[in-house]
Amino acid sequence: MAAAFVGRVESREAKVGIVGLGYVGLPLLLAFHAAGFRTFGFDIDPAKIEKLQGGKSYIHHIAEKRIAALVGSGRTVLTTDYSRIAEVDAMLICVPTPLTRYRDPDMSFVVATAEAIAPHLRAGQLVTLESTTYPMTSEDLLAAILEQGSGLQAGRDFAIAYSPEREDPGNPDFDTNSIPKVVGADTAAAGDMAEALYATVTARVVRVASMRTAEAVKLTENVFRAVNIALVNELKVIFDQMGIDVFDVIDAAKTKPFGFMPFYPGPGIGGHCIPVDPFYLTWKAREFGIHTRFIELAGEINSGMPQWVVGRLVSALSDRLGKPIRGARVLVVGLAYKKNVDDVRESPSLVLMEMLEERGALVDYYDPFVPVMRRTRKHGEFEGRASIGWSPEALAGYDAALIATDHDGIDLATLVKSVPLVVDSRGASRALSPELQARVVRA
Repeated sequence: MAAAFVGRVESREAKVGIVGLGYVGLPLLLAFHAAGFRTFGFDIDPAKIEKLQGGKSYIHHIAEKRIAALVGSGRTVLTTDYSRIAEVDAMLICVPTPLTRYRDPDMSFVVATAEAIAPHLRAGQLVTLESTTYPMTSEDLLAAILEQGSGLQAGRDFAIAYSPEREDPGNPDFDTNSIPKVVGADTAAAGDMAEALYATVTARVVRVASMRTAEAVKLTENVFRAVNIALVNELKVIFDQMGIDVFDVIDAAKTKPFGFMPFYPGPGIGGHCIPVDPFYLTWKAREFGIHTRFIELAGEINSGMPQWVVGRLVSALSDRLGKPIRGARVLVVGLAYKKNVDDVRESPSLVLMEMLEERGALVDYYDPFVPVMRRTRKHGEFEGRASIGWSPEALAGYDAALIATDHDGIDLATLVKSVPLVVDSRGASRALSPELQARVVRA
């Protein structure tokens, strides 16, 4: 099985299917297409398929000319028809793995995808899960569903592997091709198959001992980030009370050439990874009688940051303008969870807007990357809201502005000159003149 598969990969005869065409799946589809493979893109959302077939991109940092090249080549099938899974040699599953309202793993997308694939699975295929998940998902959940639904056996009839996605949307320095790919498989032969496949689109493949090891790698990367962000968020609150700028502290500390890695505070954490992934490990650890105190403490600190930021804004409105938050017009600057992307998944900006409106504020937002709010799992009430137009006249109508995302290109000088109170939760105003900085409240 492995030798024939590797031969087809090397000759580019292998057909590669990507299941789930979001922020992870679509770049992967483009990468395999660029490497010369015949590719299949599967998604349950017909609107996505229709846009792609029309040469349109629904992800800001993916240029439409790349989509046009994909569609125009004649080597790509874009479909909602999962029966065509039977035509591919490898299928890479890139579906969401969110949390439930109780912060438990929501595996419904993985389960539904596996159940849709299983009837069409055939001998000799490679199935790789890329969705972030808890250790042992691939062997205990995915493989079991595929075996039951297909009548085939993993490791004997088809190969299964896990390779965690490592996308960083909007990062100009790293992309699918340059980020090393971690791969773990259920057998040595499956590992050879997965390694051969990924080696065609990534600079380096890192083989690990097992699928559960690969699953743990991804969680470790994001737990590391979550804990360190929580640390600097806590330091921000402490230093603020001492009249110390945490960004000045970090800038000086990072001049040490060893023993320090800079992380930066903000109004909370967002995106699919950091707010979600650590709790997958926390949930699985309970099965083994382990209480993940460090991870959960980091989660408490990070999830508490929006409340601290709103408290700073409320106090500043009262102290500087003599106004209550109720009835105040507040502009949230930046809706995406990080700079220079259109991704609003788990964005703290949405929490900030919700909290401000609960206190009676009249809230609008400005984000050049998010002209109209799409529906999100937790904040459906914001669907359809539109970004305001950016002008001194429009800005002057607000009592306060809260910088929640530090997109490049936003004219912060005009913002500070036009709005009576500007609260900065990202340290973005540090680039302004000392005179303008003096008018900004840090949060």
